[in-house]
Amino acid sequence: MRSAWAWAADPVSTADDAARAAVHDLVARYAAAVDDRRFDVVADLFTDDAVLLAPDPPTALGPTVAHDGPAAIGAAMAALAGFTATFHAVHGVVVDLSDNETATGRVTCTAHHMNAGGDRHRDLVWHLVYRDTYRHTGAGWRFARRELRIISIDTANPRAVGPTVDTEEEPA
Repeated sequence: MRSAWAWAADPVSTADDAARAAVHDLVARYAAAVDDRRFDVVADLFTDDAVLLAPDPPTALGPTVAHDGPAAIGAAMAALAGFTATFHAVHGVVVDLSDNETATGRVTCTAHHMNAGGDRHRDLVWHLVYRDTYRHTGAGWRFARRELRIISIDTANPRAVGPTVDTEEEPA
């Protein structure tokens, strides 16, 4: 395994660079699809045998609830539609390539879960870490396993909250 921590010191092949870039793109597409409420697209970012391990806050902040397969993962993510908006800010992606077909990663993120409510708006802010296993498929790099751990939850009261996607527009 080639550690991402050592990649700057060691020559890295163009194939390794391309794989890392593709995994970074996968992570960004996941965040964008969640925020755009494209839960079908989220599901398509996972392998057929994928597992999403999610927390059960506030009882359990670690990865305790298993969702097996793209359909279950998409359904679990669709629960986020109950919020007025979500906003996932990905801060860091570290990718370790195992070989040409598999990789692991650590992703840090701040996830805002916002609700509009008359004169009082609410933002549940999750500071989280994903531990991922990626697999290269015929459709490109996909999540084979994604574990979500919440590090902390903050509550904020934003002055205004609006949707991240115009519900009248067709997605691109």
